[in-house]
Amino acid sequence: MNTEFFAAWIDEIATAVRARRDHLTQLDAAIGDADHGANLDRGFTAVREALAGASPRTPGALLVLAGSTLIRKVGGASGPLYGTAFREMGKAFGEAAEVSPAELSTALDAALAGVRRLGAAAEGDKTMVDALAPAARALAQAVRDGLKVEEALEAAAAAAEQGAGATVPLQARKGRASYLGPRSVGHEDPGAASTALLFGALRTAASR
Repeated sequence: MNTEFFAAWIDEIATAVRARRDHLTQLDAAIGDADHGANLDRGFTAVREALAGASPRTPGALLVLAGSTLIRKVGGASGPLYGTAFREMGKAFGEAAEVSPAELSTALDAALAGVRRLGAAAEGDKTMVDALAPAARALAQAVRDGLKVEEALEAAAAAAEQGAGATVPLQARKGRASYLGPRSVGHEDPGAASTALLFGALRTAASR
């Protein structure tokens, strides 16, 4: 997986977020500030523009730029959290021109660690970690099983989607949704839903 692959991933994310912007905002309206979809749409549109202007030469440089742009452009918690995830992935890649599935798995572990550190969230808290953690585990297992790239990313995307869906019956323990207490039960976490979109976009990029 080279720089072109990760540029395709960002492009797929921006397209998916634009298509699901209103849905993400509706999810956020139930337990948050009703701006998640709009914020991410603005952020990934800015990332597209930044990448077009800079033309990063390595996957690491591309993802660090993407993360830095999200931190600058996206309000609320989403910008710092997603920005940290992408920056940590990029730093894990270093100066490599191409990335193996095993290296991608290691980078996702770094992204997860960064998100957990920043948000102080664990699985079960009804946050993006509930989609990101199972996706990272699924990719790691797929790598151990020797699956092809497309199969490994399919496994990660499926785990993210399942993790996002599993937030519905949870009571939020972190973020603005936690203020609602029991009223947060019965709603899918918007951050977990958007995380699942990102892994779906990664799966799509692999099939290009």
